[in-house]
Amino acid sequence: MELARHETGAPYAALACTDMFHTQDVDEARQWGARTFCENRLTKVCDRRSIDARLHLRSVRGVGFGRMAYGGEVRIEAGGFESFYLAQVPLNGRELVSAGGETVLSAGSSGSVINANQPVQIDHAADAEKLVVKVDREALERSCIQHLGHGMRQPLEFRLAMSLDGPEGMRWSSLLRWIYESLMVDERSFDSPIVAAQIEQMAITMLLTCQPHNYSQELAGEERSIAPAFVKRIERYIEEHADEPITIVDLAEHAGVSSRSIFNGFRRFRNTSPMLYLKEVRMRRVNEELKNLSPSATTVTAVAYKWGFTHLGHFTTDYKRRFGESPSQTLAR
Repeated sequence: MELARHETGAPYAALACTDMFHTQDVDEARQWGARTFCENRLTKVCDRRSIDARLHLRSVRGVGFGRMAYGGEVRIEAGGFESFYLAQVPLNGRELVSAGGETVLSAGSSGSVINANQPVQIDHAADAEKLVVKVDREALERSCIQHLGHGMRQPLEFRLAMSLDGPEGMRWSSLLRWIYESLMVDERSFDSPIVAAQIEQMAITMLLTCQPHNYSQELAGEERSIAPAFVKRIERYIEEHADEPITIVDLAEHAGVSSRSIFNGFRRFRNTSPMLYLKEVRMRRVNEELKNLSPSATTVTAVAYKWGFTHLGHFTTDYKRRFGESPSQTLAR
């Protein structure tokens, strides 16, 4: 795949960035990697050969577009990306990416997508160079929920291996080519808030539609008819009164329809039930509060009880399935 190949050094000079490093010191490279991505263990595979590590990263709202190389044979081990997903497209050389119990070779027409909160090991060959696309987890999940028309019952999980020579992979590559070339021509190409929002959404939507994941089949299914007004009224009511006791009778009285109509409407147009929709809203509110409060100000139990989750064992299991981490981990961050 020919993607953004230029003379040596040119892409680094042309691709503007908010985070950048160029170092031959292993520990400094590790620190920059921790600052830009996550805590990691970086080791040289061959002690006799020095590294020449470089990273340029340009953020466009919730998506970062970058190019990086280590200039030496290294191994990177990380416990997982807490707040983002990472798509990698090889330009030169090869690397082995191990995550989620499988290992893929990223080289030529094969890239990778590393999920959030998933331990990863990358064995990076000396001549390997790649494009990286760092996608904010919350922005990605919001977009997925919007396309689905209902909440997510489990974390979004992409397939690790990304094929770049099929129709979907070629669409993804074409988009990246245009974005990177635009940034290389003018580092301020996407400074406009309106343009930046469009670029962010375009990259996220393309990733959701081009790379297989656990919601792909549902997203590719037949588009649902427009939901009737009473379904939307109930959704608004739930959003506005999620902190109050709500029963199906309350929802039926508010919408002016039978409880049977409500169940049928949510099943047909939202692929869920009204009470599961309520649970999803409350789970999101718990997540928001835990992220915005400190352990000294509250406890997981207090926030869970506030939003109606009284069985802490079930709550913790559901929370971890939904957000990829335990509620105590969210509060501690």
